[in-house]
Amino acid sequence: MNLQDSHNDTTYRTAMGQLLVLYTQVDRLIMQACAERIATAPDEAAQLGLAKQVGDESRHVAIQNEWMQSFATDPTPVISAAQEAAILAHFRQLDWMDFLTDMYLCVEALGSDAVEKVVPLADPGTRESLRVPLQDELDHIAFGVDRLRHELAQLQAVERDAYLGRIPQRIEALNRMFQGMGLEVQALFEAVGTDYDMLCESLRERKSALLQQVARPLAA
Repeated sequence: MNLQDSHNDTTYRTAMGQLLVLYTQVDRLIMQACAERIATAPDEAAQLGLAKQVGDESRHVAIQNEWMQSFATDPTPVISAAQEAAILAHFRQLDWMDFLTDMYLCVEALGSDAVEKVVPLADPGTRESLRVPLQDELDHIAFGVDRLRHELAQLQAVERDAYLGRIPQRIEALNRMFQGMGLEVQALFEAVGTDYDMLCESLRERKSALLQQVARPLAA
């Protein structure tokens, strides 16, 4: 079966439809979590970065909703209302540095890396619907990583090293939380043609690169 035929296959269209719903739900949750955080962000630069992201995410949701209508996607949520509430509750209880870590290293950076692996396999309409969101994610990740490095630079060396040492555990804990929701993401990725083992290896490499980037001292 060639790529064009696979895009018309019922299995592909069902799985891609569910992934589109999932992506849109995640973008909406990010929008809400960032909007709620603006008021308590530590300074104006942080508030402006969060506000920009809220606007970007609202645009992503609109783009993806429009494409899902054309794609004839089943609109049934992949993440339940209770699960959405639990995700928002998680982000609400975080302090500023943990919010940066969980939002930008795990959800944004690692999440967008996974989406990028699907794009080359997707039908043209889906690829186009993800073009602007993935471009914007680069700005969001840069904001989060730069801000986390800024916050780490304010700490004593012992505190800084201790926090850096906890980041992998934070990422793994959030990953376990998402896995515990039973979203069957692996099956969806495989149904649209993704090699899941290669995807996991890419995510491990991306996580290692992120940790090195965050640990790099700010320029004097």
